[in-house]
Amino acid sequence: MIDVLVVDDDVRVARINAAYVAKTSGFRVVATAHSTAGALAALDARPVDLVLLDHYLPDENGLAAVRELRARGHQCDVIMVTAARDMATVQAAMRHGALQYLVKPFNFAGLRAKLEAYATLRRTLEGGGEAEQVEVDRIFGALSAGSVAPDLPKGHSPTTAELVRQVLLAADGPLSAQEIAERSGVSRQTAQRYLKLLERADRVRLSLRYGETGRPEHQYTWTTPPAAV
Repeated sequence: MIDVLVVDDDVRVARINAAYVAKTSGFRVVATAHSTAGALAALDARPVDLVLLDHYLPDENGLAAVRELRARGHQCDVIMVTAARDMATVQAAMRHGALQYLVKPFNFAGLRAKLEAYATLRRTLEGGGEAEQVEVDRIFGALSAGSVAPDLPKGHSPTTAELVRQVLLAADGPLSAQEIAERSGVSRQTAQRYLKLLERADRVRLSLRYGETGRPEHQYTWTTPPAAV
């Protein structure tokens, strides 16, 4: 079993997330907390494998919590589960070692996909031995693959698809391919290629914006499932 600590400032949301974890085979919630101090106390009392960590906490934010738990020597993995959509927070979470970033609102299927991908990743890493480049690419793309497009064509990276997804999730409104390219750091052609794939997978919605020239510009929005949290 994979032991999980659920951290959220909202008691009701923490309870829902814990129920979602409990419904996922191979996972069990061993503690919940509603603040950074509470999370650290729970970890000091009992080590866990995975922390589902909210960013907006009443004492210190989730990124500060990650820094502190690392300073205390806790080696648990972290998945951020938060309404924080700004790219600065997403980037900081990556730099602090968060394995994945799940944006609220989400439903059970959204969290289950992340948890199942995490379980697959753990099994792969626990196998030991040496990894070829193909295996390394699969490991690093494992957690993002479940949230973007389940069957990317050969030659397409789940990591790049996830990057496009995060840019769209962080946006205040629809974005053009050029805007997505600039915010994600990929070329416009690469952005367009992944946007077409995601649109065909019903993960992205395409709309048209007409400018002064009368020529429509394609804009894209990430489509989210019905909210349950």
